[in-house]
Amino acid sequence: MRAPAKINLGLRVTGVRADGYHLLESVFLPLDLADDVEVALGEGSGVSLELVDAAPDVPDDARNLAVRAAEAFLAATGVTAAVSIRLRKRVPSAAGLGGGSSDAACVLRALSQARPGALAPEHLQELALGLGADVPWFLDPRPARVRGVGEQIEPLEGFPALSLLLVNPGIPLGTAEVYRASDALAGALTAAGAEPTMRPLAALLQAEGRLDRVPRDELEAWVGNDLEAAATRLCPPIGRLRRALSEAGALAVGLSGSGPTLYGLFPNREAASRAQESFAQPVWSRVAETLRSL
Repeated sequence: MRAPAKINLGLRVTGVRADGYHLLESVFLPLDLADDVEVALGEGSGVSLELVDAAPDVPDDARNLAVRAAEAFLAATGVTAAVSIRLRKRVPSAAGLGGGSSDAACVLRALSQARPGALAPEHLQELALGLGADVPWFLDPRPARVRGVGEQIEPLEGFPALSLLLVNPGIPLGTAEVYRASDALAGALTAAGAEPTMRPLAALLQAEGRLDRVPRDELEAWVGNDLEAAATRLCPPIGRLRRALSEAGALAVGLSGSGPTLYGLFPNREAASRAQESFAQPVWSRVAETLRSL
């Protein structure tokens, strides 16, 4: 199965719950960049994981979210089986692209297909949310407005495909660390109760038909990420890469998730590919396109 990465087309942090979980509003878009996940069930018990082409910081034990997803499914359903997972990594870890969450959701989808009816859809959603805020959306990754702690998912039908250049400085950023830094910055939160900022962009893109017809200042405002100031403080190269993407011709530049991956929006894939020539090692870069569905 394919486990796609995602970008956040804008991210607003609108509050913090009493339990410490942050409330957000964002548009999630799946990408054609994806990990490959194979899941096999056999006799016995336990969960094993084989990693292929993974970075050294990707755990191959129970700390891996794919393993935790399988263990949670078995515990919730009472299914007894030996689960073998083979994971070929293409999505960088701790990058704001949701790679680990997507892998976990892919494992849940695979096990649900292998054991149909073992877990009702609503319980599968609850199980996914317990693993991470992004995991419920990855159960059915398609353009959507996501709110709350990740449990409120509103699909956006007809959202146009976008061409992107992804760049990453190669410095992992932990999500919890970025949120803590963001909490410490005065004025980091979008005011609770603010009007939705994500839906109008989808409507505007549909109406205009072409990204380069949307004024740059409007695009930049819509792709704004409340976590960028904190992420840049923890990882200063984000600021340099933002400037480099703009100089390479990006129509707008946004930070995905908690970073440090930035994306530049381009009129088409060819323009994104030309811009990629400006970025050399150790910066990781990838031309990508958003998907309407898997």
